[in-house]
Amino acid sequence: MYEGKDELVVMQEDLKRALKKTKPAWSMLIDTQRCILCHACTIGCMVEYKLPPGIRYRPMYEVEKGIYPQVRRLFVARPCQQCDNPLCVAACPNKGEGKATWKATDGIVIINYEKCIGCGRCVAACPYGARSMDNGAFYTDNTPSIPEMERGPVWEYNSKWLRQGKNLPVGTSRKCQFCSHRLKNGMLPVCVSTCIGRATYFGDISDEESLISKVMKKTKTTTLKEIQGFGSIAARIEKVGKQLKSAEWKTLIGQAMGAGHGVVPVFGNSVTKPRVYYIV
Repeated sequence: MYEGKDELVVMQEDLKRALKKTKPAWSMLIDTQRCILCHACTIGCMVEYKLPPGIRYRPMYEVEKGIYPQVRRLFVARPCQQCDNPLCVAACPNKGEGKATWKATDGIVIINYEKCIGCGRCVAACPYGARSMDNGAFYTDNTPSIPEMERGPVWEYNSKWLRQGKNLPVGTSRKCQFCSHRLKNGMLPVCVSTCIGRATYFGDISDEESLISKVMKKTKTTTLKEIQGFGSIAARIEKVGKQLKSAEWKTLIGQAMGAGHGVVPVFGNSVTKPRVYYIV
């Protein structure tokens, strides 16, 4: 509760006010001290987007800190960090507004499925493991039929997608985008609304009256530096990406897609300048 109101009610009011602006600065704050690892945010997101095997827009990580008997366990959600200096965009050979990927003025890093060439370079470049390639798989592959709950249609980036055969977004890079279609229609991101512990704050960080701004003023926050295993991949791409051969790109993409699950997040300053903040 915040001043006698459910946080969701307050954030919904903030959202309504922010949508009247031409350039809201969407940001997210995750309170790891409130998170109980119920996975409601992860499952809610999977249902919202009918996510296929191997793709999670909001995976959860378990972190153990300290030395016995002074030990703490943290539960850390890792959505796309919506970086202000996104290495994924820098790595894209077709980047730019209206092309395959870019940083929008509202703070969200966008993927245009219709312009994505499926090279996977952005997947390898992201130092948080937040992007994945959609290989067209279904949980019910090799069964008599694929149920509608898996096939779609699904709304994403304010467009309707029917994921069948080679239809988009099959073959493209995918990631969290703060539920931009819900924002456009005056609804909070699904991970925010499904969180039973009210561990996720969302809103326009440029609005000093928004709940996320007020909480961040009163509480010490940090950002996610990187997930161990991705830093060296991203650094190499940033340094010599244009010189890499196709086979080398394929190897790096494979390493990136397999490196992120179950490893320990690192908190601290990051050159990518994330728009997702954490209370630790």
